[in-house]
Amino acid sequence: MSNHRASRLILKKNRIRAFFASLEKKAEKKIKYESIEEQILREGMVYRQMRLPVEKITPEFEEKLRKKVEENFLRAKVRRVERESKHDLRSVMDIYNKAWLTASTPFRPLTLEALKKIYSDPDTVILIARVYNMDVGFVILDFEGENKEIGVIAGLGVLPRFQRKGLGTVIGMAAWNFFKEKGVKELRCEVYKDNVVSYSFIKKIGFEEFGVKAYKPEDFEIEERT
Repeated sequence: MSNHRASRLILKKNRIRAFFASLEKKAEKKIKYESIEEQILREGMVYRQMRLPVEKITPEFEEKLRKKVEENFLRAKVRRVERESKHDLRSVMDIYNKAWLTASTPFRPLTLEALKKIYSDPDTVILIARVYNMDVGFVILDFEGENKEIGVIAGLGVLPRFQRKGLGTVIGMAAWNFFKEKGVKELRCEVYKDNVVSYSFIKKIGFEEFGVKAYKPEDFEIEERT
């Protein structure tokens, strides 16, 4: 894998890579695996591939989502994360590490250095939501395709206390507004196969499943250890 591609690894792939590194260490020590770990090592981390063609986002559907955002009692403000802002990046890191503690996806903490590497690519954009004077949610956006015609939602997280309060819709609408300005033709994302809550939310806003993909350790660049 080239250095350029390595710098563009999305948040999920960095998390998986770290998770597998942890499993490899256990294997070396001959520690007995739990059933979920055995399954992941055998089959890989399986993610549902989801997509939503822009042509299916009708004005009526867009207006329905917009009203939900306007009526949301949290009154969240969404801003673009400054690339050089350590404060913003630390907020994203903290939200990520707390959000995934309640998710059904295998988890390894995200480091600030890993996040900086993700955000070093100019095509990657991070939006962060603020409620009650505190940062509570984020979404990481990227592009695919020769002409960047595919908008990718690479990662989305919300602090546990603010989950299931409509904040996902607010952040999702902000992501759509960003991609709409860029003229993308399709939106895509991936959902871990056992993450029922996220899968249901994404289906509800119009995404359709078009395949599955299993990630294994060899799919990722393993960083050299000192």
